[in-house]
Amino acid sequence: MRPSEVVHELDRHIVGQHDAKRAVAIAMRNRWRRQQLPEDLRKEVTPRNVLLVGPTGVGKTEVMRRMAKLNDAPFLKVEATKFTEVGYHGRDVDQIIRDLMDVSMQLTRKVWTEKLRSQARAMVEDRILDLLTGPAQQGKGGTGDARGRDSFRDMLRQGMLDDQEIEVEVPQGDRNPDVGAGGGDGTSPNIVAMSDLWQRMSGAQGGKKTPSERKKLPISEAREVILEVELEKLLENVDMKKEAIQAVEESGIVFIDEIDKICSARDSFSTRSADASAEGVQRDLLPLIEGTTINTKYGNVNTDYILFVAAGAFHSVKPSDLLPELQGRLPIRVELKGLTEDDLYRILTEPVANLVRQQVELIGSEGVSLEFDDDAVREIARMAALLNRTIENIGARRLHTVMERIMEELSFEAAELDKGAILRVDKALVQTRLEESTKKSDLSKYIL
Repeated sequence: MRPSEVVHELDRHIVGQHDAKRAVAIAMRNRWRRQQLPEDLRKEVTPRNVLLVGPTGVGKTEVMRRMAKLNDAPFLKVEATKFTEVGYHGRDVDQIIRDLMDVSMQLTRKVWTEKLRSQARAMVEDRILDLLTGPAQQGKGGTGDARGRDSFRDMLRQGMLDDQEIEVEVPQGDRNPDVGAGGGDGTSPNIVAMSDLWQRMSGAQGGKKTPSERKKLPISEAREVILEVELEKLLENVDMKKEAIQAVEESGIVFIDEIDKICSARDSFSTRSADASAEGVQRDLLPLIEGTTINTKYGNVNTDYILFVAAGAFHSVKPSDLLPELQGRLPIRVELKGLTEDDLYRILTEPVANLVRQQVELIGSEGVSLEFDDDAVREIARMAALLNRTIENIGARRLHTVMERIMEELSFEAAELDKGAILRVDKALVQTRLEESTKKSDLSKYIL
């Protein structure tokens, strides 16, 4: 996608923060541009890593979450606070690349599964026909003759045999032990699941054959079981590990959130960090971002061309409090702006899946219509901005708190109303529902 297309797509879901959208879109496009260069020059072009700086709740994580959905590249989101310096109890930063490889293996497997699905379906049809008529034979006579087999094939395709039972082997347990159980939005997968460990132990003792049992199933159900088995057989002939490693090395993206939590003010005489190993994590990140080779269960992975995007609120510290070497490895710095009352109103109305629409659709599932006056929506934005100023600024997340407070009673009663009933949220209702919250915010400034 061109940068303008990426920004346009992000605009459908995220209000404002144009600089951050542009910076990320350009960084993504540069990945494609690098692939078009001659090989000798391509090796010299490294990613321009990005640092997103801004208050909590302004869209740092959301920008990257949406970017992950727009790209087929391996993407992983991690929190800097989850890692410890090598030698301390906890996960070291090398695990980031191992997790990214798990994500890449899943993506590669998904791509190849779709490529091979039509071939596997043809094999499924032949397998079912073998079970119904016996293996295909040359010559005439017997139940396996070509004419009888073709007639069964026609009936099978028309669904006339779906209720007939056949005996098939149903694999037991995890049939894909090499791939971790990660999420497709880039969250860290479980690296070694118990099923994975069991598969490895059983494979070492008696070969890699997956245990199975024979079951009688209707053809309509057996078709999917056989399809999975045939897909597994076809996938065994594909070198997915090599492709997955190449995808990580050339297109991998790592988003490191909360990076400000592993640094402390340089002029502070107090403990440098809540975690004694936090600065050590910064030092461990240096070679990872600069470029090194990490050993994974799929093979060695080079990190020279992986794009790293770091983000942090930097409330009590500044980006300059990061290690100078780490600052140099994050050359593109983008400041995200705090949200105004007008921004909060736009967040409530402009995105495709805005909060107002979500509430309307949720209540609509009960057969009840929910309507929001424009004055009510503006009052919600005003109250959210007020609470952010007087209590604590949590950005757009405040809208969720305010909206739930307003909708609590309506959501509880909606199921009891007649179908076709209409509920209206006006400015007066918003003020009534939030009156208690604003009183507490007024009193909070007098509490030491």
